[in-house]
Amino acid sequence: MVVLDRLLKRLKVQGSRVLLFSQMSRVLDILEDYCIFREFEYCRIDGQTKQEDRITAIDEYNSPDSKKFVFLLTTRAGGLGINLTSADIVILYDSDWNPQVDLQAQDRAHRIGQTKQVYVFRFVTENAIEEKVLERAAQKLRLDQLVIQQGRLVQSQKAASKEELLTMIQHGAESIFNSSDSTVTDDDIDLILRKGEEKTAELNKKYQSLGLDDLQNFTSESAYQWQGEDWSNKRKDHSSRFNWIEPPKRERKVNYAVDSYYREALRVTAKPTQPKTPRAPKQITINEFQFYPPRLIELLKKEMYYQQKLAGYKVALAEPQGENTDDLELREQERQEEQDKIDNVTFNQIFEDWSKRDFNNFVNASAKYGRNQLEEIASEIEGKTFEEVKAYAQVFWKRYQELSRESKLEQTHGIQELLKTKVAQYRTPGHQLQVSNQAKGKTLFTEEEDRYLLIALAKHGYGTEDVYEKIRSEIENSDLFRFNWFIKSRTSGELARRCTTLINLIQKEHGEEEVSSPAQVQEEKKRKTVGDQFIISNGVNPPKRGRR
Repeated sequence: MVVLDRLLKRLKVQGSRVLLFSQMSRVLDILEDYCIFREFEYCRIDGQTKQEDRITAIDEYNSPDSKKFVFLLTTRAGGLGINLTSADIVILYDSDWNPQVDLQAQDRAHRIGQTKQVYVFRFVTENAIEEKVLERAAQKLRLDQLVIQQGRLVQSQKAASKEELLTMIQHGAESIFNSSDSTVTDDDIDLILRKGEEKTAELNKKYQSLGLDDLQNFTSESAYQWQGEDWSNKRKDHSSRFNWIEPPKRERKVNYAVDSYYREALRVTAKPTQPKTPRAPKQITINEFQFYPPRLIELLKKEMYYQQKLAGYKVALAEPQGENTDDLELREQERQEEQDKIDNVTFNQIFEDWSKRDFNNFVNASAKYGRNQLEEIASEIEGKTFEEVKAYAQVFWKRYQELSRESKLEQTHGIQELLKTKVAQYRTPGHQLQVSNQAKGKTLFTEEEDRYLLIALAKHGYGTEDVYEKIRSEIENSDLFRFNWFIKSRTSGELARRCTTLINLIQKEHGEEEVSSPAQVQEEKKRKTVGDQFIISNGVNPPKRGRR
């Protein structure tokens, strides 16, 4: 960072404009704080930047009267498809194992349309693994030049072994621990740049002379080789100060309880055999938006019991009430009569060919145009004619209250009104709003953050589309949380869970049911239980009743 600070100051005086690349977005967070500290105007693009924000940042940086000095980019997200020819300096804060990624980053400025001389600065820590990374990158570039670009084939390079990777990591560590230099002056910048040019020329010369056979047998230089001499077999006097400690190994515990071992090994008691579950009849899958008659649930359930009776399956299930279970022929006759009713009448009143997507399109189009504008609604539903939509609409508006989403919509409106009432109770809700029964010391969110979430939720509307994504975007741009990393790093899912908790606390204040109350959970379980009884496929166990 000290070298970067000295270098950017010099480039700022020269009137240059800089593209600063890093592999990690967390490093860009640090560099962004540095630019704010030095009052450098900057733009930023990383993997989480939206497409419209990317275009805006590029246009602002490339504008003729732009005052942006630094453009912060991640190498992967900002290294392809971007034209930043207004910059003449490229700084690679850290290198990638894949040299093509770094070349793509350099080409953001060094491309068609560039009128200035482009300079590339690569930051490499001396006596560290970054030197090995750079050597591997140069090796891959040379291999690309000899093989791939000439259209020839060669066996793929072997991946680095465990010993080679450990050697790379340990490379130069002792010299860093024993070093006493900690500051960089202005005079050192020129020395570092000259030394970097010499290292680059030396590295290029080393790999330009290698052929294809040399690259195939190439291995990284050992950390014990220094200035042409191998120090692996030589011990230094101060070697005791720098020893790598191997991680401890887990020892497997041995069970010495011999009596308990043989007691379990000699156990010969056979487990009681369970009767094999008969295969259930294949039945249709029923969705609530297809408006099957409620009686069909009972008919399918009766058919399932009849098949179990024929199979002789004995389980603790309640028999259908009011039926003679001994006369199988009578049961078959009754079932056949009911099945005839289904075939002749019931299936003419349902919408079996309507999918969940068609249902959602119908609801959205009805909200957009109104329930009576059937022609406009039919135009929004792909694959459905006007007559089909008209027939569906007649049944929908008669039986829409049977849908579970109707009660959920009423609950959403009630919560929104409750939020508005809660916020309206205070003259300055941003400072005065309080939530009772809030657990002290058991939450990571502060009262100030909770107040902001409730006010923003009441503003955008509970249950609206992308409401928590909008709240997260507001938090990122709010001066109130400019230095609050915790709340700015929360995802929309985490904000949604916190808002649900706050809504439950507010509902407790007013004596109302919570968003996910036990009564609603029980009702949902009942609905799923009924569904499980008639939505059965081949090979699935039938539902059990009685004691569990």
